[in-house]
Amino acid sequence: MFSDLGYAIAALGYFALLLLLFTGRKSGIAKYLLVAATLTTCLWAVSNISLLGWQSHISHFFTADAVRQWVWVLFLASCLRSDFSSFKEIVVRPITLSLLVLPTIAIITGASSTVPYLWQYSLHTLIALQMLIVLELVYRQAGEQKWAYKPLVLYLGALSLFDFVTYANATMINQIGENYVYARGYIYVALLPFLILAIRRISYWGVAIFVSRDVVLHSTLLLVAGGYLFLMALVGYLVKFLGGSWSYPVQFVLVGISLILLVSLFLSHNFRTKIKVFITKHFYANQFDYRVEWVKLTEVLSEQQVSLNEVYQTSLNGMLQAVEYESGVLLKLNKNGWQQVAKINAGTGREYELVKMGLLQSFFDQKAWIIDIGELRVKPHQYEELSDKSYFMDTFDYQLIVPIFRQEKLWGMALLDAESEHVKPLNWELRDYINAVTAQVSNYIFQFEGAQALAENAQFAAFSRMSAFVLHDLKNVMAQIDLILANAKQHKSNPEFIDDTFETLEYTKSRMDNMLKQLTEKKTTQGQRQLQTDIARILHSVVEQRCQSFLPLPIVDCKSSLLVQIDAEKFANVMYHLISNAQQATKDDGSVVINASMTNMNGHHYIVVKIIDTGEGMSAEFIDTRLFKPFDTTKGNAGMGIGAYDAKNYIEETGGIIAVESEIGQGTVFTLSIPVTD
Repeated sequence: MFSDLGYAIAALGYFALLLLLFTGRKSGIAKYLLVAATLTTCLWAVSNISLLGWQSHISHFFTADAVRQWVWVLFLASCLRSDFSSFKEIVVRPITLSLLVLPTIAIITGASSTVPYLWQYSLHTLIALQMLIVLELVYRQAGEQKWAYKPLVLYLGALSLFDFVTYANATMINQIGENYVYARGYIYVALLPFLILAIRRISYWGVAIFVSRDVVLHSTLLLVAGGYLFLMALVGYLVKFLGGSWSYPVQFVLVGISLILLVSLFLSHNFRTKIKVFITKHFYANQFDYRVEWVKLTEVLSEQQVSLNEVYQTSLNGMLQAVEYESGVLLKLNKNGWQQVAKINAGTGREYELVKMGLLQSFFDQKAWIIDIGELRVKPHQYEELSDKSYFMDTFDYQLIVPIFRQEKLWGMALLDAESEHVKPLNWELRDYINAVTAQVSNYIFQFEGAQALAENAQFAAFSRMSAFVLHDLKNVMAQIDLILANAKQHKSNPEFIDDTFETLEYTKSRMDNMLKQLTEKKTTQGQRQLQTDIARILHSVVEQRCQSFLPLPIVDCKSSLLVQIDAEKFANVMYHLISNAQQATKDDGSVVINASMTNMNGHHYIVVKIIDTGEGMSAEFIDTRLFKPFDTTKGNAGMGIGAYDAKNYIEETGGIIAVESEIGQGTVFTLSIPVTD
């Protein structure tokens, strides 16, 4: 009776699989042979039910086994290649014919009662060994498809190994062990899931079997229970094998503890959830084609945007397209509360209260979870940290609330929704997928916000820099006014002094007008002031009008005119800064000499201006690290530290070069090389 029950269950299992195979619409040689193998196995299981009386003689037992093995060998032969177009193409192959020799002989000899049983046992042992060899060949030739073929190899390998042990044992004792026969039906049922898994994985067989996740979950839980019972049986067997017996109190205690443990596992929500997530991750195809979805999201986010509002709208659109939802709202948390920055199809029927969104802030501060409103309504205990759940359970119109974090601090959130028939359950895969999409979208938003802030800071920095230069020039203007006032008492009656004063004031007004213009326009108009200018005249003018208040008085060594396209006023300011710095660094009895000449370097004409002083000099380290660094000065509050920096930038803007040679205690030479253009 025990044996018949196992074979009956096996027959029902393979019959159910046969019905599933018939539901597939795609046809193919592999599918037809798989149907034939499944049908043969089903009939084999039925024939082994003793109550039916189909196997009245042991020869019938051998024949049934031989037929089953013959069909499975033929099926394995079809698995050696995936491009067979006809049944004949498989059968006529030499390797197929050679593989079918032993099963064919077994069928013929099984029907004859004259062949000794020992020969039958040996022949079936060889067939089982042949199956193992062919399975190794199929698996080795699978290449990149080894993962798909592994369940099939495990299924047929385990059955062939069991047949090998059964008939090898029969060969040694000259009879088949009853225990092996009784167990075969249960073993075929236990291994059936491996065959189903192989059918799902091997696509070219043309069979698409769907098994509910709930069915797999309950099957797994039953497998866990079976494993537990097997462990308990093993412990009992060891006790019996080693001798002794269990007292009744010990038995009751162990049974009680076992039942409590088993029930607690089955009733544990966390345990069931973890098992379900594990099964879904490792045994089911993904819900999304991530490569395709990622390309689509990248295309959406790569669209050129010019404003932050467009970036918010594009980000929300990317999130909606990623999950195939149709409406949503993007909210940003500012210092004064929540602000709606983007919306798509958020009209009537999808309302929310902006004030109530503050309730979510404390929840997201504790848990970075995506909130599923449908789950909240069914399982509110999973959202214990959310205060005032009634609003979201009763009147909230969106399905998903996705938090967006920036450096672990809540930045905002997205409210997503779809029509009821398009709503997706928030399982582990959708949750992980949305988290990945949110990370990509948030990086896109943060990058644009950072770029915008950087651009604004750059504008302020440029304006501040310009203001610093203007202030530097203004200080020089004030020095000229101070010089006039200092000489006014002594020379106020001198007509030449009065003329020079008016000329200086006129020049000062012109410079201040230019400075105000630069500040107002927030940019320089240097390109508009490039005129043919005599460098020699500018040098003489700067020394005579602006450098006479300090000692030593500069000497200009430039006898001929040197014409070049340059901004005369800007160049005069640069020369004044450098000459004034040379005067301040040189003792009163020292010297400051400026010479200028035309020279030819590498086929190009340059005007070379040198400022030579016998002052304190500078170290090489100071020249390399501090001389041209803005706002770094050795004059304390008397200087701003931008004279040399401004000079270097301006000369390089003209295409020229500024070089410095200096030695402490010996003096300094500034060399300015300005290209002459036609």
